Amino acid sequence: MSRDRIAVRGIAAFGHHGVYAEERATGQPFVVDVVLRLDLAPAAGSDDVADTVHYGELAQQVVAAVERDPVDLVETVAQRVADLALSYPLVDEVEVTVHKPAAPVGVPFSDVAVTIVRSRS
Repeated sequence: MSRDRIAVRGIAAFGHHGVYAEERATGQPFVVDVVLRLDLAPAAGSDDVADTVHYGELAQQVVAAVERDPVDLVETVAQRVADLALSYPLVDEVEVTVHKPAAPVGVPFSDVAVTIVRSRS
């Protein structure tokens, strides 16, 4: 597996995910970090975006994935984003962190986040 990485951090989206009805009704902000592992040597050699993952397009797809189809768990959102990243044939592994900074925790806090790592079988 390659040690090369592309990281896109702080992708902001607004979703209606959560266990509580109020979360589903009003929605809240989510922030996603995506770290891709892939071989970047071909892109470095060719200087052609077709030989890598276009991180601007990826970021737009991540926003769309977070903003669609409400689910209960942040874990499910993270898996959705991981599946999206692995749909790129060049990606060997992905680490996804979904932050839910407005989660209804009931005490002062700075962040709630779920991180998953997925790779090709």
